[in-house]
This record gives sequence, structure tokens and C-alpha cells, in this order.
Amino acid sequence: MSNTKLIKPHYDQIWQTVQLIPTGKVACYGQIADLAGLPGRARLVGKSLGQIPNSGWQGKLVPWHRVINSQGKISFPINSPFFLTQKELLQDEDIVVIGGKIKLKDFQWQPDFNELLFSLKF
Repeated sequence: MSNTKLIKPHYDQIWQTVQLIPTGKVACYGQIADLAGLPGRARLVGKSLGQIPNSGWQGKLVPWHRVINSQGKISFPINSPFFLTQKELLQDEDIVVIGGKIKLKDFQWQPDFNELLFSLKF
């Protein structure tokens, strides 16, 4: 059995959690890992986002662009095609990006108790 098949169930958890990030908010890789029930697996979150099918997950698009690193930065190299795409998508949601950085105190998703209790399944 390939390693991808062993990890795939975790991808579903991650993608479902990323879908909960509201428009105009961002979350960090580690935050998504924690909320998906995978503490300490921030790198797995990054890897899973690179494996989202073109058709989305369960017919829904996964807003991968809303996931950034713990310093509030876009993780792609500055001015690379993926960096520019992520920056544009974030700015389209009125998220301020300066030099590849987002102010977490202004834009980080902080799910409330109801979201944690009723939306997250992990």
C-alpha cells in the first residue's frame, strides 16, 4: 500500500477544516492541523494542500489560499507564480498583504465555540 493511501484520510480532515475558514480570514498550517485533530502535523497540512484535486474536494473548492505560515507570511517564494496567485486571491477577499505578509491580529480566523462544537468533526 502506498504512503499516499495511508495519509489520504488525513487529507480529507484537513480539506474539510480548510473549507471552514471564512472569506476574509486566514489560518496557519499548525492551526489547521490542530483543528483537524492532527496536532503537530503542520507540514502534512501543506502537503495536503498541494494534493487537492482540480475538481475540489467532494465537489467543493478548498480555499487553500487562506492558509499561511505561523509568521503570517505566504510560504511560496516572493513573486513566484503560486505566490502571486495566493496574494491576489487574498487581496480579492480584502485581506491586506504587504511584502507577502498578513497581520494575523487583524485577519486570523478565530473560530468561536459553536464553530468548534458543530462544524469541526475531529
